[in-house]
Amino acid sequence: MKTMNPRNIEMCDYDYELPEERIAKYPHANRNESNLLVWRNGKMEKKHFFDLPAEIPAGAMMVFNNTKVIQARLHFRKETGGGVEVFCLEPESPRDYAQNFASTGECMWTCLVGNSKKWKEGPLSLSLNPSPKGKGGEGATRVRFSCERAGETGATQKIRFRWETNDGSKVSFAQILDTIGELPIPPYLNRETEENDKKTYQTVYSKTKGSVAAPTAGLHFTEKELAALEEKGVSLQYLTLHVGAGTFRPVKSKTIEGHDMHTEFISVPREVIANVLAQVKKGGMIVAVGTTSVRTLESLYYIGNKTKANIQARAEDLIVGQWEPYDGTWNLSPEEALESILDYLDSHAMSHLVTATQILIAPGFRYRLVKGMVTNFHTPQSTLLLLVSAFVDGADVEGPRWREIYRFAMDNGFRFLSYGDSSLLIP
Repeated sequence: MKTMNPRNIEMCDYDYELPEERIAKYPHANRNESNLLVWRNGKMEKKHFFDLPAEIPAGAMMVFNNTKVIQARLHFRKETGGGVEVFCLEPESPRDYAQNFASTGECMWTCLVGNSKKWKEGPLSLSLNPSPKGKGGEGATRVRFSCERAGETGATQKIRFRWETNDGSKVSFAQILDTIGELPIPPYLNRETEENDKKTYQTVYSKTKGSVAAPTAGLHFTEKELAALEEKGVSLQYLTLHVGAGTFRPVKSKTIEGHDMHTEFISVPREVIANVLAQVKKGGMIVAVGTTSVRTLESLYYIGNKTKANIQARAEDLIVGQWEPYDGTWNLSPEEALESILDYLDSHAMSHLVTATQILIAPGFRYRLVKGMVTNFHTPQSTLLLLVSAFVDGADVEGPRWREIYRFAMDNGFRFLSYGDSSLLIP
């Protein structure tokens, strides 16, 4: 079934006035005391996030993104005094995130380089003390760490990192990032990263390192809400999408057709896919926590179609393209698509589905799996706002209900963007 093609959507139709004072520069002192806008069947209420478990029906399933934000900004200083920032975006060699973080001498990343004009030639280097366990504590090991250019691709550069220790001990790239890296916070906060951000800009269930931005809808959860949901009989499932810097890239084109969506790594355990399938089969509600969980879940449908067509497909062949949901003919039911992925994983003896997605969700998109959504309030004229509109306004673009929701939030003192308040959306 083909759906409406959104290419001609004009971004000016998804604009709204966002005063600077409504952008939350810092999180609420207590995560779960942030405001929660509950939108159900067109009706809205203002509540607190600690009320969320009462709003989720027993037997529902909630799906979380367990990615962990890495300290991706590395600061080097040339002998002449000029500073150069290397911002790690995604691993190049080894490509696998876990293998790259475990590297103990050399690795390569795709990066953004700040003040690159000051880096004319040669490597940049610095020394550090990661204090690895078992080496006598502070001062036991010194690391000479350097980086050099290894090629350019548009706005990004491939950067090769090399390091060695004074005592022959093994130090991983993850240890280096944890020692000298700076946690990246959203550029629209217009402030420097502070020590407390290392805790507040991570979800309490973050686990798998790789993101350069947090899945911010999950920042509101505490262990208390998670426990209350489980006690109520809500199934909690975890998958991984590593959020890239592209999530902050504004749409500069007049229509969405001129915008290239960023591609992001996803990993979904076989067990989670099987549990999602069981939930779909019994007609249960699936609530995605954050737009990253939404994009991953909805990508599964198209990945299932691809595995059905080619059981021997490679991971790169399964990547969901930006326009594929609108250009292709997709005949499988959600159940058939999920079953196809399980067959694919079993035939390859794989415990996780590992690939990437570039999916663009905009009005005209047909949601296959997600029936409820927890999400923050997004920037004007953004792809995230298009995703919300596609959900609350439906594939037939009946809206714009998103404007009613955002007007309610603005009129009732909600705070916006990454550290702001959140909403529970159930059509």
